Amino acid sequence: MDSISNSSPVQMFFFPFVGGGHQIPMIDIARVFAFHGAKSTIITTPKHSLSFQKSIDRDQKSGLPISIHALNLPDNIDIADTDMSASPFTDTSMLQQPLMNLLLESKPDCIVHDIFHRWCADVVDGLGITRIAFSGSGCFSRCVQENMGRFKPFEKVTSDFEPFVVPDLPDKIELTRSQLPIFMIQPPQHHHQTGSTLQKTEDSSYGTVINSFYDLEPAYVEYLQKKLGKKAWLVGPVSLCNRNIEDKAERGEKTSIDEQIIVSFLNSKTPNSIVYISFGSMARIPEKQLLEIAYGLEASGHPFIWVVRNVSKIGEEEEHETWLPNGFEERLKGKGLIIRGWAPQLLILEHESVGGFVTHCGWNSTLEGVSAGLPMITWPISAEQFSNEKLITDVLKIGVKSGSMEWQLFKTEPKFIVGRDKVEMAIRKVMDDGEEAQEMRRRSKELGFKAKKAVEQGGSSYLDADILIQELKSRRGN
Repeated sequence: MDSISNSSPVQMFFFPFVGGGHQIPMIDIARVFAFHGAKSTIITTPKHSLSFQKSIDRDQKSGLPISIHALNLPDNIDIADTDMSASPFTDTSMLQQPLMNLLLESKPDCIVHDIFHRWCADVVDGLGITRIAFSGSGCFSRCVQENMGRFKPFEKVTSDFEPFVVPDLPDKIELTRSQLPIFMIQPPQHHHQTGSTLQKTEDSSYGTVINSFYDLEPAYVEYLQKKLGKKAWLVGPVSLCNRNIEDKAERGEKTSIDEQIIVSFLNSKTPNSIVYISFGSMARIPEKQLLEIAYGLEASGHPFIWVVRNVSKIGEEEEHETWLPNGFEERLKGKGLIIRGWAPQLLILEHESVGGFVTHCGWNSTLEGVSAGLPMITWPISAEQFSNEKLITDVLKIGVKSGSMEWQLFKTEPKFIVGRDKVEMAIRKVMDDGEEAQEMRRRSKELGFKAKKAVEQGGSSYLDADILIQELKSRRGN
């Protein structure tokens, strides 16, 4: 009987959160485990399934054991904020009963859930199903966060911009209070759902699936698993499971301009000449900051692709654009491409003409930049992005800082603006052909090679996915 149960494929449910930064990697993780032979089911709502239905259809046609289960919801009801910029505080509790009904009926070997479904742990643990957490960040930022909570070094400084060292880490990591999440430095009762609440959800799970790979942050994988005692499987970079043009082009939302326009622009430029600028699916950039970026870009002299997704117009209703200098697009026609809306980021980053990436340091973008072998200009805004910046610039030494210094809540107006001179200087440091730029490019390309090796057969991430599948088989009947 045992041998029969162990020979049948492991059945894994994946329950992604709404919002691009969490939904997109979870879909990729489900696909990764399907590639490894696990029977993968993505649990979602009818509306949310639309953004990844086509890629799953292609996987099914190629024989992968993967499917989508849309939860039964009342007619015309779905979660609010259903686009890719949904906030981490979006309420998904309407899915609680439909999920419980499904789990009672199906009893999978495990469910991998996003910790932003804050109610999910209680439901799953009450049914005795193995629960695995996913939070969307890497090992380095987890170690930083853990030690900030343990040692509270930010309490010893006298101003928001005085640097302090995060104690007891493998590297000397300096931060300032201005770069910390507000709920970390103010009493939790003043904020809805703190990081510590989410941490408890993760700590009480069987373990955590992490979108990262060993060679990216080896000292911090060891620190997380051995010193902090966390059970974790590193299975990334999961974006590399998107192997064909369609998967790369359709990942997330539909591209807001004709994909052929983008490809033609990329093909028209020399290798490593284009700087790509994108601040992810959530960040709202004020018009005055966009204006400074435009001036800095123009002064740098480099061709560019610039994704402008959410323009912050606090207190304004008008949709007219005031964030570009007069005549900017006319002057730079053929040299710059502005994409207003969603862009096929993987397609762009992997093109040989792209030589640098201005990024908000979201973990998905960070990994996608690493996988493409690109040096980065870091511009953190929120979440754990200031920690990710330190990994990129201080530990891996594959990027330079733009000068962004202030952590901000989603959809709030920043107090400080990074000036055009700093923007130009950061771009030149990465894109010009100086010794520092060449060394960054060499390290970036080496990491990109290691990223691809990690997910190939015999690589560290490939093996970790297999290890988790075997563990789930061994738990059957326990």
